[in-house]
Amino acid sequence: MTDTAAPRTESDAGEDLSGNPLLSGRIPFPFDEIAPEHVVPAFRHALARGNEQLQAIIDLQAPRTYENTVQALEDVSERLSRVVRPVSHLMAVMNTPELRQEYETVLPELSAFYARMPLNPELWAAIKAYAGTDEARALTGVRQRHLTKLVRSFERAGADLPQDQKTRVETLRVELSRLTTEFANHVLDATNAWDLVITDEADLEGLPESARAQARAAAQSKGVEGWRFTLQLPSYQPFLQYAARRELRQRMYEAYMNRASSGEHDNRPLVKRILELRRELAGVLGFKDYADYALEDAMAHDGARAVAFEEDLTARTRPVWQREMAAVEAFARDELGITSLEPWDTAYVVERLRLARYDLDAEALRPYFPLDRVLEGLWELSRRVFGVRVRPRELAEVWHPDVRFFDVYDEDEQLLGSFYADWFPRESKRGGAWMGGMITGGPRPEGWKPHLASVVCNVSPPEGGRPALLAHREVETVFHEFDHLLHHTLSRVEVPALAGTHVPSDWVELPSQIMENWTWERPALDLFARHYETGEPIPEALFQKMLAARRFMGATHQMRQLSFGTVDLDLHVRYDPGTDGDPIERARQVMSAFALHPRFANDHFITSFTHIFSGGYAAGYYSYMWSAVLEADAFSRFRAEGLFSRETGRAFVDHVLSQGDAEDPAELFRRFMGRDPDPEALLRRDLDLGLMDAA
Repeated sequence: MTDTAAPRTESDAGEDLSGNPLLSGRIPFPFDEIAPEHVVPAFRHALARGNEQLQAIIDLQAPRTYENTVQALEDVSERLSRVVRPVSHLMAVMNTPELRQEYETVLPELSAFYARMPLNPELWAAIKAYAGTDEARALTGVRQRHLTKLVRSFERAGADLPQDQKTRVETLRVELSRLTTEFANHVLDATNAWDLVITDEADLEGLPESARAQARAAAQSKGVEGWRFTLQLPSYQPFLQYAARRELRQRMYEAYMNRASSGEHDNRPLVKRILELRRELAGVLGFKDYADYALEDAMAHDGARAVAFEEDLTARTRPVWQREMAAVEAFARDELGITSLEPWDTAYVVERLRLARYDLDAEALRPYFPLDRVLEGLWELSRRVFGVRVRPRELAEVWHPDVRFFDVYDEDEQLLGSFYADWFPRESKRGGAWMGGMITGGPRPEGWKPHLASVVCNVSPPEGGRPALLAHREVETVFHEFDHLLHHTLSRVEVPALAGTHVPSDWVELPSQIMENWTWERPALDLFARHYETGEPIPEALFQKMLAARRFMGATHQMRQLSFGTVDLDLHVRYDPGTDGDPIERARQVMSAFALHPRFANDHFITSFTHIFSGGYAAGYYSYMWSAVLEADAFSRFRAEGLFSRETGRAFVDHVLSQGDAEDPAELFRRFMGRDPDPEALLRRDLDLGLMDAA
């Protein structure tokens, strides 16, 4: 499908943009044609066009309506995003020095455009003029919510500030955009700059064959002998879990936890500067702190409530965590001869304890999770529960040969949307996993407009002639990101700004995290968990071990998430960059309360904490646990009414996945569950509460 290509603007005079793929209007995007030299001219053309469209809204002589004012403003952002999103996506998945240079050249102009829009007094007057009309006062439903949120977004962005303060707000936003982009680039570069090459096979003691084969392939790709381990998670995590050589675990751990903390990739100055600018921005805009600013529209509403949530759940988790860690220390001392446990020992000892307690080696599950079978099962589960059909489509216009493309249909064979899937790590790709909305479709006056998105992970790649075999935690990640995709693709909201995953951060993780539950259920596993060689399902004895170990170290995992949320909120609520000294040291102090010993927090993890310094979760990391409380409770309805219940799945689509931000999230939850959330559901599912009783 093709959108209308962008018309020429006055700024294009003398410049031929007809061959620029970013301006072609082609959907799916022609990723295979986009080159760094296309970025600056395309962005500047799109920005010039955007300014012309904004001026047209301001200059409008006809009576103001929703369509010619509110919808027209929405259209400006949507058209600009068609040019920007493909490039910002490539910055995350195919980052090169050339692309980075071009993007950073025009990024200040892009940031300034978005910063100026709500600060434009004439545009603000136009919005207020429409809001004062009889038509605006008569709006209902999603359009009324859209207008209300639009007016408030202008107010909270500084529309009513005096001009000198507006100028400062624009400066702050442009600088923050630059710094957060630089932060992410430093983490990517620091991750790629380090590796551990092992040439003596004896140093691989304890490592499973999958990790060895992956490391052998990584060495061959660089033309070196031996086995090469990197700081990408599919390499790093198994090494920490299984490598018997303690000194090598220490080297890997310290390299990972101190990424981007020195040399040319040093993020330490950026951490403090970003926090300074965020605090100043919140103050200029009239908020007590950055968390109050960021969370005004969230379910938590302000920093104080988010802090209270974290503190309460931490207090309830701590007794179980203390018992878990006491068992780890005792096992390390008594069974492994490690008399002084260090942070690089913890994952290794936990794996050995799991094996001793449950006779379960997590690697024993990997052969049952070949990626292609996992995906087939995920598609079938989604068909049964949510009524969607996922079908592959051959597409040449992708950014890397590994990328696949899929279409999503409903039960009536209507195309709901499409998505790219990019599963494996590479040096040009940032770490982690995410779903990125590229086009927000949905109902329009002219009919249904398909959605477009990407699902990006960094799971274990194929190696040694074997298919990609996933660890169970990676299966959970794939399910997690796919339900973000369903939240985007099943959206039926007519206003893009309120559709799909454009929802509060403490609500957006409910749809994704709930999907992980099916990876623990035997009927769901039987859809896809088959040995990659024999086709046999997971033996019942192995499944029972897996199930028995589900709560193993559950409090430790929960405390880890709570520690990230707590340090995030502390830096954005309580920490004052002007008086409270070094934020790195402050973060260590906060993290030490979640560490077995204070020395465990003596690192620079904060300098690679991309979620809060470049990933959109500033003052919002608590959202993962907030949403976990909601999804643990919501899944209880599926457990009660049937794991594959189409009726329950339809209700989840109707009340959650399709609704975006069309209504208050708390009300959407009540509609699905028929009541308010049960805060105990998470503790019952994830923690061994017998340890709490024994504490």
